[in-house]
Amino acid sequence: MWFVKKRKIWFAISGTLVVLSIIFTAVWGLDFGIDFTGGSLAEIRFNDGAPDIPALRETLASLELGNTNVQPTEENTVIFRFQFLDDQKRNEVVGLLEEQYGSVEELRFTSIGPIIGEELRVKTFYAIVGVLVAIILYVAYAFRKVSKPISSWKYGLLTIVAAFHDTIIPIGIFAVLGHFYDFEVNAAFVAALLTIMGYSVNDTIVVFDRVRENLLKTSGSFEEIVGRSIDQTITRSINTSFTTLLALLAIFIFGGETIRAFTGVLIIGIAVGAYSSVFLASPLLVSWERFRLKK
Repeated sequence: MWFVKKRKIWFAISGTLVVLSIIFTAVWGLDFGIDFTGGSLAEIRFNDGAPDIPALRETLASLELGNTNVQPTEENTVIFRFQFLDDQKRNEVVGLLEEQYGSVEELRFTSIGPIIGEELRVKTFYAIVGVLVAIILYVAYAFRKVSKPISSWKYGLLTIVAAFHDTIIPIGIFAVLGHFYDFEVNAAFVAALLTIMGYSVNDTIVVFDRVRENLLKTSGSFEEIVGRSIDQTITRSINTSFTTLLALLAIFIFGGETIRAFTGVLIIGIAVGAYSSVFLASPLLVSWERFRLKK
């Protein structure tokens, strides 16, 4: 029951995190990668040892490539992000690096045109909106037999509130990381956000479904029933999230640079989702019902 009784504290914590995330995103924005802006990415290994980053930037400046991002990774490997490069410019870059720093090996090269990047950004927006609408419709249908004291559509709306909470916080954190540490947002980031939405909905529905069952089978005030439902499901929610996080941490540590941002987003989102299903979504049910009774 104390999960529900202390709900103002949880609301304050969640509200602070969401507001800060929105501010960080609005002020600094997200550092969109070439998936959305168009451009070229090259991952190059320097067999004789990676040179200093300032020296690399100075070397590439002679080719007049425009805005270039240089990011060291591991094992003498550096990731370069350029404006769109054709094959001629690509060969010039590799040739110049070999001339200045000895033997190099191109591990990866990817190019995306600006038109494709813009199209992907639009499709991403529609995908997220479509997912949110589908969630509301599904939850409203699943809870159609429970109309008292909370209408079924309210369960769907609060599920969306929890999903928004669980996705906006990772977005805000990546706005900070992008501003200070050049973390980029790419297609994998979007895939991670959609995965977080699905996981958040699953976590929230587990608690809501127990509320629905207890409303039909047990007696007591609505606040008592919600508190009882949380008590009955919290162990399952924590255990499921904890085991998932263990697997993600292993991938984050040992999976390599290319998927580290993807797993990082998932770790943040799933941890926040475990919190929101217990401390945010269900207490909001109680607050909404109390507000309705006061009217």
